[in-house]
Amino acid sequence: MNIPQIDITDQQRRLSLIAILVVFMLGALDMTILSTATPTIVADLDGLELYAWVTTAYMLSSTVLVPIFGKLGDMYGRKRILVWGISIFLLGSVLCGLSGEFGDLPILGDGMQQLIVFRAVKGIGGAALFTSAIGIVADLYPPLQRAKFMGLFGAVFALASLIGPTIGGLLTDHASATWFGHYVAGWRWVFYANLPLGLIALYMVSNKMPTLNTHQGGKIDYLGAMILLIVFIPFLLALTWGGNRYAWNSPQLLSMFALSAVAFVAFIRVESRASDAVMPLDLFQSRIFVFANLSSFVLGMAFMGAVMFMPLYMQVVLGVDATGSGFAMLPLMGGLMLTSILSGRLVSRSGRYKAYMVGGVVILVCGMYLLTNLDVDSSLMQLNIAMAVVGLGLGPSQSLTNLIVQSAFPVSKIGVATSTTQFFRQVGNTVGVAIFGAVLVTSLAEELPKQLPQMAGSATEFNMNQAQSMAMNPQSMQATVQAQFDAYTPLVERAFAGERAAAAELIANPLLPDELKAPLENYLARDDVTEVPNAERYLTAYKAGIEQQVSAAVVTIKRGTRTAFANSINSMFFTSLWICLLGLIVTVFIPVIPLGTRDQENNATSADVS
Repeated sequence: MNIPQIDITDQQRRLSLIAILVVFMLGALDMTILSTATPTIVADLDGLELYAWVTTAYMLSSTVLVPIFGKLGDMYGRKRILVWGISIFLLGSVLCGLSGEFGDLPILGDGMQQLIVFRAVKGIGGAALFTSAIGIVADLYPPLQRAKFMGLFGAVFALASLIGPTIGGLLTDHASATWFGHYVAGWRWVFYANLPLGLIALYMVSNKMPTLNTHQGGKIDYLGAMILLIVFIPFLLALTWGGNRYAWNSPQLLSMFALSAVAFVAFIRVESRASDAVMPLDLFQSRIFVFANLSSFVLGMAFMGAVMFMPLYMQVVLGVDATGSGFAMLPLMGGLMLTSILSGRLVSRSGRYKAYMVGGVVILVCGMYLLTNLDVDSSLMQLNIAMAVVGLGLGPSQSLTNLIVQSAFPVSKIGVATSTTQFFRQVGNTVGVAIFGAVLVTSLAEELPKQLPQMAGSATEFNMNQAQSMAMNPQSMQATVQAQFDAYTPLVERAFAGERAAAAELIANPLLPDELKAPLENYLARDDVTEVPNAERYLTAYKAGIEQQVSAAVVTIKRGTRTAFANSINSMFFTSLWICLLGLIVTVFIPVIPLGTRDQENNATSADVS
C-alpha cells in the first residue's frame, strides 16, 4: 500500500540524523565500555562463576526482542518506540550502577544476580535503540541518499569500539570516590556514564525529531512473540553453557536444543497463519532478504571471532595491558570506519553495491589468513597489519546490508525487515561467541598439558583461569611458583632425612631439578642403607638454589602458557577463516536490485521475489 508522505525540512532531517547518531553511539559505547571493567566488577560483587552472564543477559534480551520492537515501530511509529527504548536503557543503566549497593534483595538476590537481571532490563532498551534508529534513517532518506548516511553508523560503532575500553578502564581505575560519606566504586560510573549522553539523545529525539512513519494499524502477534522467545532463549543458553557448565551431549543441553527445534516448527506454523506476524514469513520469499541475512549471520560469526578474542591474544600472548589493548584495536576499527564510510558514499553515487560487498569479504578472507600466521613470537606490528586488513574487509558489510534489505521492501515493511536483519546479525554474533569459545576451551585443554607437562604432572592443579591470570600477571606467577617450592621444602627435608615415601613423592614431581632427584633415586634403589648419603650438602644446595629454580620455572611456565594460548587462539582464527569463506560464497549469491528513489520505494512490491 502507499504510505502518506510527511513533509520534513532539511533542518529536521539533519537534527534527526544527529539525534540518531547520538542514540547509536549510546548503544554502541555500552557494548564496548564494559569489557575492561568486568573483571573488577565480578571481583567486587564476588561473582566470578557468573562472569559471562554480564554479557549474556544483555545479549539474550536484546536479541530476542529485536523483531518485536521492529513490529511495534511499524505499528505505532518508530519515534515513540525509540523514546521508550532510550528510557528503558537509561533506567537499566542506573539500576546496574546500583547493583549490590543495598546488599541482598528479596527475589533479586545478591549484587551479582542483581546486575545480571538489570543488564537484561538494559538489553530490552538496547533492542529498541538499534532497531528504531536504523529504521528511522529509512524514514528520513531515500535509498541512494541513505547509503551515504549508513556508513556513518559503521563509523560510530568503530569509534565506540576504539574509545570504549579505554574509558571503561579509566573510570574503573580512577573514578572511585566518597560522596556524602558513601563510597562509590569506580566501575559503577561505567553505567552512570550513559546518563548524560542518553539524556541528550532523549531530548533531541523527543523535541527535534518530527513524527515520521504514521500509525499503520494492525495488532501485536503475542503468540508468535512468545514462541520466538522459546525458540531462541533455550538455544542461546545452550550455546552459552555448552562445553563449560554442561557437556555438549548432556541431557540438559540436548533437551534445550530439542525444545528450540519444536518451538521453531510451531513458530513457522503460527506465523504462516497470523495476519500481523512478528516476523512475516513472506519476507523470506525475497532472495535479497534471504541471502543478505544469511551473509550477515555468517559474517557476524566471523566478526566475533576476530574482535572479541583479540584482546585476549594481545594481553596473554603479547603482554599488552588492558588499556593498551584498547588502543591496539585502532588499526581494525580505523579500517572498518574507512571502508564503512567510503563504501556508503560510493554506493550513494553509483547505486551499485554488489562489488563492494563481495570485495569487502575477499579482503576479510585475506585478513583472516594473515591472522592464522600469528604465533607466540609474532610482533604487535604483525598483528596490527592483519587487523587493519580485517577492518577494511568488515566495513562494507556493516554499512550496506541494511541498505539493500530496506530497498527490497516497501516503506510499510521497512521496520520489520530492518529489525529481522538486525536480529539475524545478533544471533550470528551470539553463535560466534559460543563456537569460538568452545574452540578456545577445547584447544586450551589440549595445549596446556602439551606445552606445560611439568604442571600437568605436578601436585598443584593448574586450570585455564590460573594460566590466563599468571600469564597476564608475572608477579602472581612468581608468587605461585615460589609458594609451590616453599610448600615442598618440608617434604624435601623429610626425604633427605631418610623417609622413603617422601623421597618417592619428591622424585615424581617434575618441577624439581634432576640433580636433586639423583641422590634420592640412588637411595631408594638400595635397601641396605637408612639415610641419604651427603644429605646435608644436598639439602643446603637445594635451599640455596630455590630462587634460581623459581626463576627458571617461571620462564618455562610463562613461555609454555603463552604458546598454549597462541596456538589455541590460532585455531580460532582458522575456524574464522573457513566461516569467512562460507560468507564469501553466500555474498556472491546476493541478487542485484536498483536502489531507487523514495517514490519508487513507496510503490515497491519486492520485485525480486522468486
